[in-house]
Amino acid sequence: MHETGVPFDDPSGDRLRDWLGISRDVFYDATKVAILPMAFCYPGRGKSGDLPPRPECQEAWRQKLLQELQQVELTLVIGQYAQAWHLPQAKESLTDTVRNWKAFGPGIVPLPHPSPRNNIWLKKNPWFSRSLLPHLKKAVRQAFET
Repeated sequence: MHETGVPFDDPSGDRLRDWLGISRDVFYDATKVAILPMAFCYPGRGKSGDLPPRPECQEAWRQKLLQELQQVELTLVIGQYAQAWHLPQAKESLTDTVRNWKAFGPGIVPLPHPSPRNNIWLKKNPWFSRSLLPHLKKAVRQAFET
């Protein structure tokens, strides 16, 4: 992704598109899907992956971009940093927040990051594939129908 400048242009994106039940073409159709990183400044790498988004970048861009989006049907809150920003009422771990996805209403779905680094998490939490993913695919289909 850092080489191409295209978000989710990697195995994470392949997994995310599979979770959503949509093709690459649909995923990158800007009239259907908006991909907003938590910040537009790459924070660098840490011991176990990318560092957290830089606060000054979130403050400079995030709210302004969200205000420009019209007719948002479904918001996917991917990863712990996005969940902390979008779901401040969720004072739980990422696992608990994702497990309690129904609590956030029909238009918001918290997800773990689809990175291959999370394979262990996915194996430890089989309920995610059984319960949440079917709901997510249905919600995505319904969002595209409206």
